[in-house]
Amino acid sequence: MSRVLTDRELLHELEDVAEDNVNRHLAMAKDWHPHDYVPWDDGRNFAALGGEDWDPEQSRLSDTARAAMITNLLTEDNLPSYHREIAQHFSLDGAWGTWVGRWTAEENKHSIVMRDYLVVTRGVDPVALELARMDHMTQGFDPGGGSMLDSVSYVTFQELATRVSHRNTGKACGDPIADRMLARVAADENLHMMFYRNIVGAALDVAPDQAIAAIHKVVTNFQMPGAGMHNFRRNAVLIAKGGIYDLRQHLDDVVLPVLRKWNMFERNDFGPDGERRREQLAAFLQNLDAKAARFEESRDRALAREARRGERVAAR
Repeated sequence: MSRVLTDRELLHELEDVAEDNVNRHLAMAKDWHPHDYVPWDDGRNFAALGGEDWDPEQSRLSDTARAAMITNLLTEDNLPSYHREIAQHFSLDGAWGTWVGRWTAEENKHSIVMRDYLVVTRGVDPVALELARMDHMTQGFDPGGGSMLDSVSYVTFQELATRVSHRNTGKACGDPIADRMLARVAADENLHMMFYRNIVGAALDVAPDQAIAAIHKVVTNFQMPGAGMHNFRRNAVLIAKGGIYDLRQHLDDVVLPVLRKWNMFERNDFGPDGERRREQLAAFLQNLDAKAARFEESRDRALAREARRGERVAAR
């Protein structure tokens, strides 16, 4: 059995990879400014300044788009928890520290632009949104990772999942400004995912059994970072039913592409423990595929029933 490397040893082994990927990220990242993605002409005062407070009739968002926007924004709001998690497992020196600072600064733009858009366009109740932010940030978020590899494996999948959710939410809003804004946010998330994915890929070469143990743990226990927020289950159902983020997308657009990039099922460098984890992972993915198929069938039946009801109502 190969020796288990400590977090400190892994950080040292992967430092050159981190530096290369920080430089790669800085070369690829595009500067953008949140204020350029908000339709400020739509803004007006609320009652405290002599205007009118929010009313549901003012929102142009569908129930699905509103649920997705709130869920995505509250997820972005919890940045202090994510920063703490990454800073705790990385070093604040050298390339690792550069990444922690840069990633945190870029992520902060996402909550800024989304909140400004929602408040200016009156897409959601700003009072309820603020109360939800206070509650969710007070709870914080703990992905349950006990090591650097647990943390970086989790955030690889989470960044890609967030990218998919943001991109599809932009389309669901029915507003070209929202679509453009969330496409910009999704592009950031994709670059962030690539950094973490490449770190895990290098870790698989350095400590394959240790890395696959972390990957197996994350994939089989994965929860989105908004899982603890108020009304998450209700909103998650709306989001899945609306095709913004569901089990099929989680499997086909998030988990499988990352595992393919790591050559997870073609590698020949695992020991007995690693092989056992790989077999368990394959079985889990097969079961997840079956669950996704059942969900899709159930959703299709429900949508067909709703369509028939709508036709009957229209015929009256």
